[in-house]
Amino acid sequence: MTRSTSSARRSRRPAARRPHGGESPRPATPGPPPVASFAELPLPAPLLAALTAQGVTEPFPIQGATLPSALAGRDVLGRGRTGSGKTLAFGLALLARLTGRRAEPCRPLALVLVPTRELAQQVATALTPYADAVGLRMTAVVGGLPIARQATALRRGADVLVATPGRLADLLERGDCHLGDIAVTVLDEADQMTDMGFLPQVTRLLDRTPPGGQRMLFSATLDGDVDKLVRRFLDDPVSHAVDAAAGAVTAMEHHLLRVDDTDKQETAAHIAARSGQVIMFVRMKHAANRLVRKLSARGINAGALHGGRTQSQRDRTLTGFRTGELTVLVATDVAARGIHIDDLDLVVNVDPPADHKDYLHRAGRTARAGRAGTVVTLVLPDQRADVDELLAAAKIRPTTTAVRPGDAELTRITGARTPPGPAPAARPARDAAPSRDNAPRKGTSSRDTTSRKATSRDTGSRETAPRKAAPRETPARREAATSRGAASSRETASRKAAASRETTASRDVSAPREGAAGRSTPEGRRRNAPPASHSRRPRRAPSPRNS
Repeated sequence: MTRSTSSARRSRRPAARRPHGGESPRPATPGPPPVASFAELPLPAPLLAALTAQGVTEPFPIQGATLPSALAGRDVLGRGRTGSGKTLAFGLALLARLTGRRAEPCRPLALVLVPTRELAQQVATALTPYADAVGLRMTAVVGGLPIARQATALRRGADVLVATPGRLADLLERGDCHLGDIAVTVLDEADQMTDMGFLPQVTRLLDRTPPGGQRMLFSATLDGDVDKLVRRFLDDPVSHAVDAAAGAVTAMEHHLLRVDDTDKQETAAHIAARSGQVIMFVRMKHAANRLVRKLSARGINAGALHGGRTQSQRDRTLTGFRTGELTVLVATDVAARGIHIDDLDLVVNVDPPADHKDYLHRAGRTARAGRAGTVVTLVLPDQRADVDELLAAAKIRPTTTAVRPGDAELTRITGARTPPGPAPAARPARDAAPSRDNAPRKGTSSRDTTSRKATSRDTGSRETAPRKAAPRETPARREAATSRGAASSRETASRKAAASRETTASRDVSAPREGAAGRSTPEGRRRNAPPASHSRRPRRAPSPRNS
């Protein structure tokens, strides 16, 4: 598109014409009819040759419906489930419209905004063969990778830029990218971008693109926030919906497997040991790591994919899964979009998703491009009501089966088999909790307790008999206890005084009369000294510190 054409489009797209409120805007002029063959489209010959080389012979429904309008320069609103072929639907159109043009450094000609790193890399990978065919340069910029390298790629020139909102905002702030030459803007998986809180950021980014450019928005669902984007940024869009709003797929089977809490992990391990690959979804990052450790201990090659891992770790895990080195991918919802694995026929929700949209996004990893697939959800007894409500919102009617590890039905539905590694050892049964009287008291060891029990047996007392609970302490009881203690102290002092008098009297009677005279000599003093038990305490030797 030339700048004069862009100006003409800008002049016929006043902001006042955009509808506000009410239903989604409908095109004043209907779009071209769908096509059944790529040959019917005005695509450049190199693109048609690239399609043939990639084995793509017929367009999928959303491609056949949206490509005629997109190639004509119309704004497009496309609704289709995940895996329905939306990437080529907008990718072929923008590549065809940019053929023959060349971007200046740091000034791309087309922008594709996506919500996740994985999806950005998937889109760039999928479109690169077609971009190469028409001489266009494709660049992806995402978080988690060095921004300096991405800035260098932009300075070298990028005709098509695939970006996540956060990293693109960083590059704009640094001055490494400018959106003034954007002729085509695409929002892919727009509903997830709004769900992830990107709406304000996406709005600011779109405001920096020329208002006269072509804009296309693709989404699996059309919620309130997505509709806000449509009303604000799409001018007279042609709407195409090739699937039901919920994204149900006839080639996809849905199963609820009811399991007990004690069988859940073992059931997941049996499913993971199947002969084919499987993606298992959990809710939390630590749950993904824990499940990978358990599966690895059973001899199953598994890897974790979640937001807590670095981009290089995520890339290695995805590469291992794509090449077949890993047979199980344990992922959180961060990977529910952006993963495309050919012929993946099973997705397992080890943990049920939070809402029906997350269910659809997880399920979209299988039954892609018209292939068949199975989605299995493990459901605990206390989760049944919530999962039933979730699937009703998704307009999914699953088949429900109660299973245990090793059941024939589990094998029939998922291909489960016994893992090659040994099962984890059963936890030893806990000993009965010690009674209050048998338990060691504070400040005592078990040896003291044993000794006390032995003494009790010897004396015939019943040490282990339950004791009455101590009465509650009150001021009156405290005062009585104090009085009893004082009386006891006086009685003890009286006994000691009487004993001392008796000892003194006996000593005086037994001493010889002449001892009094002899006491003045050392010998007499030694002879008449009192017994050791009544002698005065010897003076303590001075400590070395004070000497």
